[in-house]
Amino acid sequence: MGKGAGVGRPRASGAAANRPDARQAVLDAAGELFTGAGYAATTTRAIAERAGLRQASLYYHFPAKEDILAALLAETVRPSLALAARLVAGSAPVEVRLWALAYADIGLLGGARHNLGALYLLPEVGSPNLARFRAERADLKAAYGKLVAAAGIAPEAVATRTDLVFGLVESIAVTRRDNPSLDVEAHIREGADGVVRLVGLAEPTEELRAAAHTLLATLPD
Repeated sequence: MGKGAGVGRPRASGAAANRPDARQAVLDAAGELFTGAGYAATTTRAIAERAGLRQASLYYHFPAKEDILAALLAETVRPSLALAARLVAGSAPVEVRLWALAYADIGLLGGARHNLGALYLLPEVGSPNLARFRAERADLKAAYGKLVAAAGIAPEAVATRTDLVFGLVESIAVTRRDNPSLDVEAHIREGADGVVRLVGLAEPTEELRAAAHTLLATLPD
């Protein structure tokens, strides 16, 4: 059990376990414990107590600890994947679309309450039960690759340049882990600038950034 687990939270069971916020309470508790105490060291009992639920109630929402991990990881990729699909199909200048995707994606990883991107390094990510997450993450990387290719990169260099871009985007997880006082907003902006530079597009300007923000604000949900 994690130190201080359950402090200030009543236990819930029965009808309370079916509340719409019960599932989210489990995810919030697990995110804190997985990124703090560690995935292997965290038990479902500790998660349930931190969430204010009985362990049996946790299993109502998540049959196994790995299912909780899968749900947390999905939160780190699905919003960006949905955005990427719209941006790839869009008609704005490619540098604007690429900056917008990188900004939103880094922001998703960097602005979350818990540093869930650090969970990508877990050996459990290779589990067969997490195949969907791995496929969605690969689809997101492929979307970056389409934008990289649209920027006019030589075909033989697209894969390498995409690797570099994707690595830069996801590096915020390690940076955030190593520097708890990180200026996240500055990192997000500079990271998006770095992505555009890596692809060899024009030096990011305030006009480009403003256009990307406008694009993000006008895309349909």
